[in-house]
Amino acid sequence: MKDPTDQPMSRRARLRVQTSDEIKAIALRQMADGGPGAISLRAIARDMGMTAGAIYSYFATRDDLLTTLIGDLYGSLVETAEAARDALPQDDPGGRIQAWAYAVRSWALAHPEGFRLIYGDPVPGYQEPADSPGKAAGLRACTGLVGLVAAAWPTARAAAPAGRDYGWDDFDPGLVGHVREEFPELPPQAVALTLRVWGRMHGLMALELYGHLSPLIGAPATVYRDEMDALIASLGLSAS
Repeated sequence: MKDPTDQPMSRRARLRVQTSDEIKAIALRQMADGGPGAISLRAIARDMGMTAGAIYSYFATRDDLLTTLIGDLYGSLVETAEAARDALPQDDPGGRIQAWAYAVRSWALAHPEGFRLIYGDPVPGYQEPADSPGKAAGLRACTGLVGLVAAAWPTARAAAPAGRDYGWDDFDPGLVGHVREEFPELPPQAVALTLRVWGRMHGLMALELYGHLSPLIGAPATVYRDEMDALIASLGLSAS
């Protein structure tokens, strides 16, 4: 049933959303052309035929624009990965790891500048606020990845390097606090494994997005799939 409190968006509100979306799209094009430091509100205003004062009514500073942009993009990425993971049953940890990886790669190929903004070189002079939506999305991504390894841990524990005794003091305190709150039974070795899994997921993907694979192989998706198959096998798992 439709919520009776829901009201259609006014024309003015729709135009504001459309203008905001256009500003963010142009910012990504600027980044594609000149790198992360090329994003400029004044240049965007010129492209859109707006005055500087008008565009500042949407985003007061370049950093406000970046904070919104990173939050939107990172949120979209995590939602895509979570949906792909949750399309498979919880008793298929290998399949869920692969689904997450393939979803992130597909999203990154569709949003290459978004991937670079989230995971690439930092924007000069930009400091992301601690309470930003991007930070919240990053925490969701962390929870998702650790959760994938936690589900696989009863089998994957054998993949931990022999003789390597990780302790909680080997990791960032903020990461430790989050993991121990969300997954209290998980040992430090599983956190180390999560970082290795993340690295294997993102390694070839980053090489592809930054143009290093295309001169070397015509089908980078094939080598990525082989790497994910090898990852799953190394954890003692299988994928559906």
